[in-house]
Amino acid sequence: MIKKVEGVIVGEYNYSESSKILKVITKEYGLISMIAKGARRLKNNLRAVSDKLTYGHFHIYYKEDKLSNLISVDVINVFKNIRRDIKSISYATFITELVQQVVKDEYNQEIYQILINSLLKIEAGFDPLVITNILELKMLEYLGVKPVLDNCAVCGNKKDIVTLSSRKGGYLCLDCYDGEKKVSQKAIKLIRMFYYVDIAKITKLSISDKVKQEIDLFIDDYYDCYTGLYLKSKQFLKDLKLLPS
Repeated sequence: MIKKVEGVIVGEYNYSESSKILKVITKEYGLISMIAKGARRLKNNLRAVSDKLTYGHFHIYYKEDKLSNLISVDVINVFKNIRRDIKSISYATFITELVQQVVKDEYNQEIYQILINSLLKIEAGFDPLVITNILELKMLEYLGVKPVLDNCAVCGNKKDIVTLSSRKGGYLCLDCYDGEKKVSQKAIKLIRMFYYVDIAKITKLSISDKVKQEIDLFIDDYYDCYTGLYLKSKQFLKDLKLLPS
């Protein structure tokens, strides 16, 4: 049976002399694999629509838990701006890799929509670091290790929040503070907003480099503490962050 699914290509691998295997995160079925027969041939119709980050409607012979056959693609967006910028493509690669890990254990359409909205915002020119941090925070819930950002992670106090502690699980109040590095009040407020914001509704981002670094460092440390995930693209991102803006 031919099915039409919405999705974005997150991985492509050469198969035989002329074909490709594609990994596609779809709205309907989560992560699926499909074969694009002949996609490496110059005159094949699938050649131009089987690249990583192609977002569209895929017409496929769907086979549950098996390799589906790709027939054609109605392209929605190829994220040209992302592809042209090393910083943007690096963050886009990382978030697609992260979401692939998340959907292996749990999938729902909210995860898919968070990914698509994040890619669209990066494509539109929003800071890829900030958009990535927002996505990373949201994925922690699906990984079952979301941080405490409504009150102190130790005692539950909602007042006198003085810093973020990855080791202690989130917000930290003055009474529970024990020499941890303090972050700005702006970072404390923004990280909570990041967790709850609808990415699709973001219209403006004006955040200082200092605050961005504070939030990013907390999220990096938190992932290291609680998720056990190792993503190849993460190390490249860390190296990229060391380069001058």
